[in-house]
Amino acid sequence: MKKTNFLTLLFVILSIQANAQQSQKEKNQTKADEFSEKSGTLMERQFIEVGKLKGVEIKILKVKDLVNNTGYSALRFEYEYKSSYSSDTKISAIDQDEIDGLVKSINALKTNVLNTTRDNYTEVTFKSRTGLEAGAYYSSDKQKWTGYLQIEKYDRNSMVFFASEDFDQLLEIIEKAKTMM
Repeated sequence: MKKTNFLTLLFVILSIQANAQQSQKEKNQTKADEFSEKSGTLMERQFIEVGKLKGVEIKILKVKDLVNNTGYSALRFEYEYKSSYSSDTKISAIDQDEIDGLVKSINALKTNVLNTTRDNYTEVTFKSRTGLEAGAYYSSDKQKWTGYLQIEKYDRNSMVFFASEDFDQLLEIIEKAKTMM
Protein backbone atom coordinates (compact mmCIF):
# COMPACT_ATOMS: atom_id res chain seq x y z
CA MET A 1 0.00 0.00 0.00
CA LYS A 2 2.81 2.44 0.85
CA LYS A 3 4.52 1.67 -2.46
CA THR A 4 1.32 2.60 -4.35
CA ASN A 5 0.99 5.90 -2.44
CA PHE A 6 4.64 6.71 -3.12
CA LEU A 7 4.26 6.00 -6.85
CA THR A 8 1.11 8.11 -7.01
CA LEU A 9 2.83 11.00 -5.24
CA LEU A 10 5.86 10.70 -7.55
CA PHE A 11 3.60 10.74 -10.61
CA VAL A 12 1.78 13.87 -9.38
CA ILE A 13 5.06 15.70 -8.70
CA LEU A 14 6.48 14.82 -12.12
CA SER A 15 3.24 15.90 -13.81
CA ILE A 16 3.29 19.28 -12.05
CA GLN A 17 6.94 19.83 -12.95
CA ALA A 18 6.34 18.94 -16.63
CA ASN A 19 3.35 21.28 -16.75
CA ALA A 20 5.39 24.13 -15.27
CA GLN A 21 8.12 23.61 -17.86
CA GLN A 22 5.53 23.58 -20.64
CA SER A 23 4.04 26.88 -19.40
CA GLN A 24 7.49 28.47 -19.33
CA LYS A 25 8.21 27.36 -22.91
CA GLU A 26 4.91 28.83 -24.13
CA LYS A 27 5.85 32.30 -22.92
CA ASN A 28 7.86 33.48 -25.91
CA GLN A 29 10.11 36.48 -25.56
CA THR A 30 11.03 39.29 -27.86
CA LYS A 31 14.57 39.54 -29.17
CA ALA A 32 14.94 42.60 -26.94
CA ASP A 33 13.92 40.54 -23.87
CA GLU A 34 16.36 37.75 -24.77
CA PHE A 35 19.11 40.30 -25.38
CA SER A 36 18.45 42.03 -22.05
CA GLU A 37 18.88 38.75 -20.15
CA LYS A 38 22.45 38.34 -21.39
CA SER A 39 24.76 37.91 -18.42
CA GLY A 40 28.26 39.22 -17.90
CA THR A 41 27.69 42.71 -19.25
CA LEU A 42 26.23 46.06 -18.26
CA MET A 43 22.70 46.49 -19.68
CA GLU A 44 20.58 49.63 -19.96
CA ARG A 45 16.78 49.48 -20.44
CA GLN A 46 14.83 52.57 -21.47
CA PHE A 47 11.04 52.74 -21.42
CA ILE A 48 9.94 55.59 -23.68
CA GLU A 49 6.27 56.56 -23.48
CA VAL A 50 4.62 56.96 -26.88
CA GLY A 51 0.88 57.09 -26.22
CA LYS A 52 -2.14 55.69 -24.42
CA LEU A 53 -5.39 54.21 -25.74
CA LYS A 54 -8.27 52.83 -23.64
CA GLY A 55 -5.97 52.31 -20.67
CA VAL A 56 -3.22 50.62 -22.71
CA GLU A 57 0.12 52.37 -22.42
CA ILE A 58 2.28 51.95 -25.51
CA LYS A 59 6.01 52.37 -24.98
CA ILE A 60 9.26 51.72 -26.74
CA LEU A 61 11.62 49.38 -24.92
CA LYS A 62 15.23 50.08 -25.84
CA VAL A 63 17.82 47.66 -24.50
CA LYS A 64 21.50 48.51 -24.88
CA ASP A 65 24.65 46.58 -23.98
CA LEU A 66 26.83 49.40 -22.67
CA VAL A 67 30.02 47.33 -22.93
CA ASN A 68 29.65 46.25 -26.58
CA ASN A 69 27.48 49.20 -27.67
CA THR A 70 24.81 46.98 -29.25
CA GLY A 71 21.07 46.97 -28.69
CA TYR A 72 17.52 46.03 -29.59
CA SER A 73 14.17 47.81 -29.52
CA ALA A 74 10.64 46.54 -29.10
CA LEU A 75 7.13 48.00 -28.91
CA ARG A 76 5.73 47.38 -25.42
CA PHE A 77 2.06 47.29 -24.40
CA GLU A 78 1.05 47.66 -20.73
CA TYR A 79 -2.45 47.42 -19.29
CA GLU A 80 -3.43 47.58 -15.63
CA TYR A 81 -6.32 45.22 -14.95
CA LYS A 82 -8.29 46.13 -11.84
CA SER A 83 -10.80 43.92 -10.10
CA SER A 84 -12.68 44.58 -6.89
CA TYR A 85 -9.97 42.77 -4.88
CA SER A 86 -6.68 43.38 -6.66
CA SER A 87 -4.91 44.76 -9.68
CA ASP A 88 -2.39 43.28 -12.07
CA THR A 89 -0.28 44.79 -14.84
CA LYS A 90 -0.46 42.91 -18.13
CA ILE A 91 2.60 43.34 -20.34
CA SER A 92 3.54 42.21 -23.82
CA ALA A 93 5.92 43.44 -26.50
CA ILE A 94 6.60 42.89 -30.16
CA ASP A 95 9.93 43.16 -31.96
CA GLN A 96 10.63 45.78 -34.60
CA ASP A 97 10.39 43.16 -37.35
CA GLU A 98 6.73 42.46 -36.43
CA ILE A 99 5.53 46.06 -36.31
CA ASP A 100 4.98 46.37 -40.07
CA GLY A 101 2.89 43.18 -40.00
CA LEU A 102 0.75 44.64 -37.23
CA VAL A 103 0.29 47.90 -39.14
CA LYS A 104 -0.63 46.07 -42.37
CA SER A 105 -3.07 43.85 -40.47
CA ILE A 106 -4.82 46.81 -38.81
CA ASN A 107 -5.05 48.63 -42.15
CA ALA A 108 -6.51 45.52 -43.82
CA LEU A 109 -8.94 45.13 -40.91
CA LYS A 110 -10.10 48.73 -41.31
CA THR A 111 -10.34 48.58 -45.11
CA ASN A 112 -11.59 45.05 -45.81
CA VAL A 113 -13.34 43.81 -42.67
CA LEU A 114 -14.92 46.43 -40.39
CA ASN A 115 -17.23 47.73 -43.14
CA THR A 116 -18.70 44.28 -43.85
CA THR A 117 -21.35 42.08 -42.23
CA ARG A 118 -21.38 38.35 -41.53
CA ASP A 119 -24.10 35.76 -41.07
CA ASN A 120 -22.23 34.07 -38.21
CA TYR A 121 -20.01 34.99 -35.31
CA THR A 122 -16.60 35.72 -36.86
CA GLU A 123 -13.14 36.57 -35.54
CA VAL A 124 -10.27 38.23 -37.44
CA THR A 125 -6.93 38.29 -35.61
CA PHE A 126 -3.26 39.24 -35.80
CA LYS A 127 -0.98 37.33 -33.40
CA SER A 128 2.60 38.16 -32.52
CA ARG A 129 5.31 35.71 -31.49
CA THR A 130 4.87 36.77 -27.86
CA GLY A 131 1.11 36.22 -27.83
CA LEU A 132 -0.11 39.79 -28.29
CA GLU A 133 -3.32 39.64 -30.29
CA ALA A 134 -5.10 42.44 -32.14
CA GLY A 135 -8.29 42.01 -34.09
CA ALA A 136 -12.04 42.22 -34.17
CA TYR A 137 -15.03 39.95 -33.82
CA TYR A 138 -18.44 40.18 -35.46
CA SER A 139 -21.48 39.54 -33.31
CA SER A 140 -24.34 38.38 -35.50
CA ASP A 141 -26.76 39.23 -32.65
CA LYS A 142 -25.64 42.86 -32.47
CA GLN A 143 -24.84 43.10 -36.18
CA LYS A 144 -21.53 44.89 -35.53
CA TRP A 145 -17.77 44.47 -35.27
CA THR A 146 -15.93 45.04 -31.99
CA GLY A 147 -12.18 45.55 -31.99
CA TYR A 148 -9.88 44.29 -29.30
CA LEU A 149 -6.30 44.04 -28.13
CA GLN A 150 -5.33 41.08 -25.95
CA ILE A 151 -2.06 41.83 -24.20
CA GLU A 152 -1.23 38.39 -22.77
CA LYS A 153 -1.95 35.06 -24.42
CA TYR A 154 -4.72 33.00 -22.73
CA ASP A 155 -5.55 35.84 -20.30
CA ARG A 156 -9.07 37.24 -20.74
CA ASN A 157 -8.30 39.88 -18.11
CA SER A 158 -5.76 41.40 -20.49
CA MET A 159 -8.38 42.18 -23.17
CA VAL A 160 -9.21 45.76 -24.09
CA PHE A 161 -12.16 46.40 -26.41
CA PHE A 162 -12.19 49.07 -29.12
CA ALA A 163 -14.69 50.82 -31.32
CA SER A 164 -13.68 50.69 -34.97
CA GLU A 165 -12.59 54.36 -34.81
CA ASP A 166 -10.04 53.52 -32.10
CA PHE A 167 -7.93 51.64 -34.65
CA ASP A 168 -7.04 54.99 -36.25
CA GLN A 169 -5.62 56.24 -32.96
CA LEU A 170 -3.79 52.93 -32.40
CA LEU A 171 -2.19 53.24 -35.83
CA GLU A 172 -1.10 56.81 -35.11
CA ILE A 173 0.60 55.72 -31.89
CA ILE A 174 2.35 52.79 -33.59
CA GLU A 175 3.52 54.97 -36.51
CA LYS A 176 4.85 57.54 -34.02
CA ALA A 177 6.71 54.77 -32.19
CA LYS A 178 8.30 53.55 -35.41
CA THR A 179 9.83 56.98 -35.98
CA MET A 180 11.20 57.02 -32.42
CA MET A 181 12.87 53.62 -32.57
